Amino acid sequence: MLDLSVLATGVIEQIGAQSLHKYCLAGHSGKVLKVVTDHQQGLSSIIELLKKSKLLINVADLSAIGHRVVHGGESFHQPTLIDEQVLASIRKMIPLAPLHNPANLMGIELMLQLADNVPQVAVFDTAYHQTIPEHAFLYALPLELYEQASIRRYGFHGTSHYYVAKQAAEFLDKPLNSLNLITLHLGNGGSVSAIKQGESIDTSMGMTPLEGLIMGTRSGDIDPAIPFYLNQNKDMSSEDVNDLLNKQSGLKGICGENDMRAIHAMADDGDKKAKLALEMYCYRIKKYIGAYYAVLGRIDALVFTGGIGENDCRIRERICTGLDILGISIDLNKNVRHGKQVVNIKNSQSALDILVIPTNEELEIAMQSMRYVKTD
Repeated sequence: MLDLSVLATGVIEQIGAQSLHKYCLAGHSGKVLKVVTDHQQGLSSIIELLKKSKLLINVADLSAIGHRVVHGGESFHQPTLIDEQVLASIRKMIPLAPLHNPANLMGIELMLQLADNVPQVAVFDTAYHQTIPEHAFLYALPLELYEQASIRRYGFHGTSHYYVAKQAAEFLDKPLNSLNLITLHLGNGGSVSAIKQGESIDTSMGMTPLEGLIMGTRSGDIDPAIPFYLNQNKDMSSEDVNDLLNKQSGLKGICGENDMRAIHAMADDGDKKAKLALEMYCYRIKKYIGAYYAVLGRIDALVFTGGIGENDCRIRERICTGLDILGISIDLNKNVRHGKQVVNIKNSQSALDILVIPTNEELEIAMQSMRYVKTD
């Protein structure tokens, strides 16, 4: 049986200055403060730490290296072994994800230098959503804008939605291709997916991760005329508007905070803006649940995942309250339980299962990477 235990995790924060390297190696956690001038030095530092811990003797011993790539456009429906052609395609996708793909490319290119003999695999956030049908992924714009400029819905968080869909099937002991699911990935970014017989048929994020739910700092769905109004009446440039919608809006724009824990505390203290932010946040999610229920026609399970979806019982309760007409009704006692296992929080009156499933995008990337390389 394949051993899926995690041997090492870590993150380096504030690269380019006094950086904090947090790690856990074979169950032992630690922190290192040091100057890391760039990403190459950061990756070299990680490799040296792995060697020092004896978890890695030589980089060439690795079976594969998996890379998360945010935008694969229409070019990639599956994880893909990286070569020069793949790099060129990811680079071509930069206009569709200018904040993400350049950073993804940099990580890939650096690891190709540091581990040039190790198979490296790109796992795309957009790949799982490539099963969305044309009538759902197209915008009602002149069709040539899709044909010539690739303007369409792509969707994101695909690795997470796919992972929890598989976990739901395993928990329910049913084939994934028999299940209809609504999956809610709720974190600082958030998205909803409609999954029919195991395949994504619609999702809330669009051509970029800005569309859809109210998020930590992103506005989600808005009237598309608002940017023109801001430009004409508030003298805001396109760069100003882009910054506003992506970094200054969402929960932060409503109440000044984007950490859900802080927002709950503010609301408990009577802050009206925090209460409004919570109401707006859950209302938008409810709208998407209703819409995707109508699209799917039959639902086997509603799935919560992501930092908020997994850990915030109050948000789950607010979202599910009033959805009895859809067969969604939670057990309040089960809902407050927290752990690393899949939990079914439905009550006896609920017509469908309501699952809380911890996502594991890193594990999914590792598993997908291993499927696409030859190992001894």
